[in-house]
Amino acid sequence: MLNPRPQTLKSLLLWWLIPALVLIMLIALWLSNYQLRSQVDQAYDRALAGALRSIDHNISTASGGLSFEQPYLMLEFFELTADGNVYFRIATEDGLAEIGNQLLPLPNKPLISGQPQFYDAEYQGLSLRVAALARPMDPPLYNNQGGRVVVQVAETLDSRQNFLNQSLLRALERDFVVILIVVLVVVWSVFRAVRPLERLRQDVEKRSADDLSPVEAPDIPGEVAPLVDAVNLHMSRFAAQARLQRQFLDDASHQLRTPLSVLRTQIAYALRETDPEEIRTALVAMQEGLDRAVRTTNQMLALARAKNASLGEAGLVPDNVDLGEIAHSVIRTLLPAARARRIDLGLEGGQFPVCIPGIDWLLREALSNLVDNAIRYAPFGSQVTVRVYADEKFARVTVEDSGPGMSPEDIAQASVRFRRGAAGKNRPGAGLGLAIVGTIVKLHGGWMVLENRKPLPGLRVALGFTLISSRIAATPHEILEN
Repeated sequence: MLNPRPQTLKSLLLWWLIPALVLIMLIALWLSNYQLRSQVDQAYDRALAGALRSIDHNISTASGGLSFEQPYLMLEFFELTADGNVYFRIATEDGLAEIGNQLLPLPNKPLISGQPQFYDAEYQGLSLRVAALARPMDPPLYNNQGGRVVVQVAETLDSRQNFLNQSLLRALERDFVVILIVVLVVVWSVFRAVRPLERLRQDVEKRSADDLSPVEAPDIPGEVAPLVDAVNLHMSRFAAQARLQRQFLDDASHQLRTPLSVLRTQIAYALRETDPEEIRTALVAMQEGLDRAVRTTNQMLALARAKNASLGEAGLVPDNVDLGEIAHSVIRTLLPAARARRIDLGLEGGQFPVCIPGIDWLLREALSNLVDNAIRYAPFGSQVTVRVYADEKFARVTVEDSGPGMSPEDIAQASVRFRRGAAGKNRPGAGLGLAIVGTIVKLHGGWMVLENRKPLPGLRVALGFTLISSRIAATPHEILEN
């Protein structure tokens, strides 16, 4: 089953923005219609109110009856509204006297004296807008004290409806043009906003498989910049991992090709020989070569793991580790090798915990390489001493042997991979031990110092780790000598 094609950012924005804008415009048009209708009603109602007042001023009850004189203003009103029918009615509230259009509907609510009331009504099948006014009769008719006269003026809704329709049509045309412009602006803005993303996609697609350089996107939107930064960070991690893998392959190819070739030659020689003593000699040589290959492979794996740990891979969370406990464990592990060379391998300090934040197996690997080197280079029957101690600021681990020591040039290049000093030219090894130690100590923010013991023969390798921050920077030698 094929996965559905992911929705693009452009379609997502357009599908949300355009319907929302159209809906907002429709709501605005409805509000405009409501407001315009209210304004048209107010304007026309003011005209009705003017006619109502004019009629009211021309009503008289002084003659004993209800009389009305139509002035010139009323004629003007009728002339202005000639495109619709106009109706009026003047009557007493009890209906005994009435002038004008009979049966013109009254409002549903009682009239308040002196206040005109506007309402819609049906009259002879026509829709009307009616204005009604009630006021006390002065003088009253028929001794009807408190009686009121009711004045009504009405017009058909054709003229105001036509005006309203024309106004709404113009408003609709205007709003349609506005909606169209806004939609075009939104579409243009969305396409322009995602154009840098399209260029970014094209640039990444055009890259070769081994191109892990950072992505350059100077015109990328600010909201996408963190994503580009995260991609660059991931690519840098992947590039570093790839460099480590290539380095490991190069190292393995460089260091294992010769031992394997020698081992193959020795096997071929042993297969050709018939003398048991020669075969045994060949097997012993093969065992020694195999041991060197195994040691070299283990050291290369340890170096690769240490460098890989510096990348912050998952599972390498620092914990509080006790350097004294690590030293005890390493000495117990290497004690058989020391006894085989009759070397007095001892530990000073470590009675009290000396804890630093670190990774246990890495620190154990570093100290194992130092002690193993000391055992290999120390003369038969000599001493190798491991010391663990600390003060208020620094933790220290030193490994001292009675071997030949190192020249200043060898000390300066002690952490270079596969480089062996003058003392190790004729000894088994790959030149990776101190490189492993240097990588691990650097990962833990520490320092490694190598120095020849004076006046005694031998080498002292010291590792220093910071316990607390110090405002005054100190060199590794100062840290280890304090």
